[in-house]
Amino acid sequence: METTSRVGAQASAAEGGQSSPFARRTVDGYLQASFPWYGLDEAFTGPRWLMQVGTSADGAVEHGSTGHGDEPSVRNEGTEDKERFAVVVTIAANPVRRSPDGTGLLEATSVSSAAWLAGEGLLSFTWPGQMDHTLRDDWLKQQTETAWVLADDLTGPAWSTLSLPVDGVPTPFHYRESEFGWVLAGSTQAGVHVGAYGRGMSAYGLGFAAIKNIGAYTA
Repeated sequence: METTSRVGAQASAAEGGQSSPFARRTVDGYLQASFPWYGLDEAFTGPRWLMQVGTSADGAVEHGSTGHGDEPSVRNEGTEDKERFAVVVTIAANPVRRSPDGTGLLEATSVSSAAWLAGEGLLSFTWPGQMDHTLRDDWLKQQTETAWVLADDLTGPAWSTLSLPVDGVPTPFHYRESEFGWVLAGSTQAGVHVGAYGRGMSAYGLGFAAIKNIGAYTA
């Protein structure tokens, strides 16, 4: 994963991505995307809800997330043992390409990009117990750096592989667990990368599918 991908992802998160998990957006941003959104397939019958989209400097939608199950709270609020949720991250698959004004290159995206966005997303709903509020920023910065390093080494020992259905087709995913939940990432035949994270729901029983009607997800 290119270093510029990380910078772009961080900028997108700051502008409207997953670093502010409790802020929500309407369906409008999702409808502006030039790529298909992914969520859990029809086997999941629980609540579905919108999160946020991330945009590039020129306003183009580059990635976003959809939630499934319980809307998560910060981990140490005492509800983490009861929460069951999975968040699916969709990111457009883009090679390195020139910016519209021809002055530079736009960052490439990869499976590692999806893995990092998913890892960062899980952290945004995580706050270890007994930690002072003033220390969380330092903890979050350290854990975000760790998530970046792990996402950049998908063949390393921190990751295993599993096969999950995507649009009905068995698809390989990179998968890892931590004390905070699980993260996975893979690619689809539709030209997007898919990441996911969650707690309380087993990743091994999930399936993914292109969302036919994003409006069915509540804002």
